[in-house]
Amino acid sequence: MFRLTLPVKIGLGFGLAGLLLTIVGIVRGQAPLAPLNIAIALLIGGGVWFVVAWAVASAAVDVEREIGD
Repeated sequence: MFRLTLPVKIGLGFGLAGLLLTIVGIVRGQAPLAPLNIAIALLIGGGVWFVVAWAVASAAVDVEREIGD
């Protein structure tokens, strides 16, 4: 079975938050309603939040692991 690491779990949580906020923005009319524009907005909104949160959490886990050694 595939096991998610803590940084991936954190990234997924923030990625979902980013998707939710992007959807709210689309509903409020902040993005043109063309399908490609919506797809790109969702990719950027969820993807960027995921990558940044994952990177910060990975760095924190690495630092904690080094301090423990």
